[in-house]
Amino acid sequence: MEKIIIHEVGMRDGLQVEQQTVPTDKKIEWIKSLMQTGVDIIQVGSFVHPVKVPTMADTDKLFEYFSKPENKTTNTVLSGLVLNEKGLERGMGVGVEMFCMGVSASETHSKKNTGMTTEEALVRIIAMAKNALAAGKSVQVSVQSAFGCGFEGVVPKERVISIIEKYLENGIEFISLADTAGHAFPSQVEELIASIYKINPNVKLACHFHDTYGLGIANCYSAYKNGVKYFESAFAGLGGCPFTAKASGNVCTEDMVNMFNRIGIRKDINLETLISVGKEAEEFFGRELPGKLLKVGILK
Repeated sequence: MEKIIIHEVGMRDGLQVEQQTVPTDKKIEWIKSLMQTGVDIIQVGSFVHPVKVPTMADTDKLFEYFSKPENKTTNTVLSGLVLNEKGLERGMGVGVEMFCMGVSASETHSKKNTGMTTEEALVRIIAMAKNALAAGKSVQVSVQSAFGCGFEGVVPKERVISIIEKYLENGIEFISLADTAGHAFPSQVEELIASIYKINPNVKLACHFHDTYGLGIANCYSAYKNGVKYFESAFAGLGGCPFTAKASGNVCTEDMVNMFNRIGIRKDINLETLISVGKEAEEFFGRELPGKLLKVGILK
């Protein structure tokens, strides 16, 4: 079985909807623990306006801290989300290793999230991706609302494919399919992935599922069985997009890792440490979080 790559997005997508801001020192503590779990990529934060998303106001400081060799003791790749040219400039200045950026296949979600139409956002994102690639950075572009929209409902597959074709035409082959509203179901996942591989069998696909309707883990398994190797998830099942109709948590990292462990994959990931970070988050926020392993522990 081929190794899958786990992109832990809890520090960004997990925290962005929280009303309570996590102090920078606590974030550093959690990121260091997540590094020790063996996950491959950690999304440290997003370069957005601090007034719009105050929980991300210290993203620059976090990258500056981990850009020092004495503070980054593993080979974990640190990623950052950017929405515009200013964010890209900020990220370049503080040592982001992997840039994540994307557009929504839903016009309504795109306007609420970025203030731009899908086409306007696509032109800018492609130019930004090219600039980051030219600077020697790793770049992952995404199609948000790829499986449905909380405002518009069904998003035609053709609309998603047209965005992916634009990415590929511009030499951008690392693409994430984001289920922003959590509408995806396994057979839909299978169909979309198959259509993309027909266009370009060498495309590097990632999947980012939300568990809004309880199908997140099933969708991960469907994506894996159909060739996807990159998965984005959040510890404790935190998170959700603040600009969709019903914000709901991401697929829980420890639950997803447990699922893959049961079929013999990524047993190198330290589940105990992942669970401990989730329990710290529960204690910090003062509420029960969605992760299943947080409640029942690891099956021995």
